[in-house]
Amino acid sequence: MIQYNHPVRVYYRDVDKMNIVYYSRYFEMFEEARTELLRSIGLDVTELENSGTTLPVVEAHAEYKRGAGFEEELVVRTSIPELPKGKLRIEYEVLKENELLVSGFTQHAFTNSDGKPVRAPEMILTVMREYF
Repeated sequence: MIQYNHPVRVYYRDVDKMNIVYYSRYFEMFEEARTELLRSIGLDVTELENSGTTLPVVEAHAEYKRGAGFEEELVVRTSIPELPKGKLRIEYEVLKENELLVSGFTQHAFTNSDGKPVRAPEMILTVMREYF
């Protein structure tokens, strides 16, 4: 399993009128944490795209258990539970002091620069195999 803990602070821009993080902002936290997870294992998203591989989101899901508020410090625990085959699944848990606030996942296809689906590139698999 590949895992990365990404710290996040809730800013005023993140909250709604009730001073609770607006639900869609969690998907932005997921994206930020996903990018940092990949970077932490040596996979830079820009370099992947420049080499002709993109990872579009084809499915996204979140379950909200408790809201977070302004200026709270959170951790987005991000993980890749298994070596990808046709698609890459990334899982997320948003925590405040070890209390689970939100859980979710994104599913990513592998595509070439023309947007056509491809198998997981060997370059990505080689890097990820070190963690499984």
